[in-house]
Amino acid sequence: MAKAPISDAALLLRLRTRQLLLLEALGRENNLGRAAAGLGMSQPAATKLLQQVEETMGARLFTRLARGMEPTPAGEVLVRYARQALVDFGFAREQVAALRSGLRGRLRLGTVPGALPQLLAPALAEFKRLHPRVAVSVLVETSDVMIALLERGEVDLVLGRPTERHSDEELDIEPLLAEPQVAVVRTGHPLLSQGGITLEDLVRWPWVLQPPGSPQRSRFESALREAGLHSRLDITETASTVATTVLLEASDMAAIMPASLAAHYARLGVLRVVPLELPLRVPSIHLITRRHRELSPAAQGFAHALRAAG
Repeated sequence: MAKAPISDAALLLRLRTRQLLLLEALGRENNLGRAAAGLGMSQPAATKLLQQVEETMGARLFTRLARGMEPTPAGEVLVRYARQALVDFGFAREQVAALRSGLRGRLRLGTVPGALPQLLAPALAEFKRLHPRVAVSVLVETSDVMIALLERGEVDLVLGRPTERHSDEELDIEPLLAEPQVAVVRTGHPLLSQGGITLEDLVRWPWVLQPPGSPQRSRFESALREAGLHSRLDITETASTVATTVLLEASDMAAIMPASLAAHYARLGVLRVVPLELPLRVPSIHLITRRHRELSPAAQGFAHALRAAG
């Protein structure tokens, strides 16, 4: 008679915290001696812990090499699990500390620059009015970077655009804002003095663009190829809206921005929108969350504020 499969709960009872810490350290150091020293244990003790984990999981997790150790495919899975467990525990500990200090939780938001004027700013202002004791942190990056942080549990939710590598099985995406992309330059840029500006005129100038892999950059380069413009662009890369704006103010560079963000800087007299409709279609900004992770009460409240603002 075949043995009944061991349940997840039974396996978890066999795993100890020190074993998970060792797996995370081994995945980081690729050396048993350094991993053991970092955890304040002897190398023989670390060897025994690793053997116990391998026996529990019924799989070899690391291969010994001449200069260290390398995780097997099974080992890579367990290392990722150990890292996620540490991230989750750190988050829980910070929430407990926040509650102890009189706050009502912690909210970690990831966003692309284009979501700031119309989505994040008004929703966050309303959220903080209703929940002033929630500690909020905002990280601004490109969608590919933000989704990677979300998958690792380092932000609670993301305002961004789905990328080609995102998994529908792992992420929930909800469209919130669709808007055109526009080209922007500094006030007084020589390009603005000529009439009938074309895309070919634009590409002659140096550019500030988001790094490769971002939806905006990929689609802009595709639009140029489709228009038959194959000349090599003079590009400075940055994901920072502040850096982009400063570079535009100080030079004759051009950049691409969502229309709402460009309008914000135009109202300040910093930038001007180039009067040209770009052949550029960028996906809507979405609310992106992890499918199999329940949002904290603070994150749920902010998501509600987002939908109300939209």
